Amino acid sequence: MNDSKPAVLFLCTHNAGRSQMAMAFFKDLAGDRARVYSGGSEPATEVNPTAIAAMAEKGIDIAGQQPKHWTMDVLEAVQVVVTMGCGDTCPVLPGLRYREWDLPDPAGLPIDAVRPIRDEIERRVCALARELGF
Repeated sequence: MNDSKPAVLFLCTHNAGRSQMAMAFFKDLAGDRARVYSGGSEPATEVNPTAIAAMAEKGIDIAGQQPKHWTMDVLEAVQVVVTMGCGDTCPVLPGLRYREWDLPDPAGLPIDAVRPIRDEIERRVCALARELGF
């Protein structure tokens, strides 16, 4: 994990919706020019099916992703951490750049309510990618 590529970690509580969508958008924009990870403080058993459907509408497939817990190895390998609603359970290490994106949790919402969340995540990921030079 230690190379010269910029690395970003997207965190939310269940790693089943917001952080998965953000990771997918960032991967789509940055390609192999950056490393991107996602994780959760209390990972769900599967990615939110409505988030999968909302991303499919954008031509991005996240169906094969699996929610996972964040690890210290990943945390120590990134320069930017974006948290999305995990509050005090999100890790904080000195020296890392942090962003808090206050976004609604798409869990249990219908697709019409998830689309605006997805679109706001895409907007913020594009801004972050520009900030990092992509």
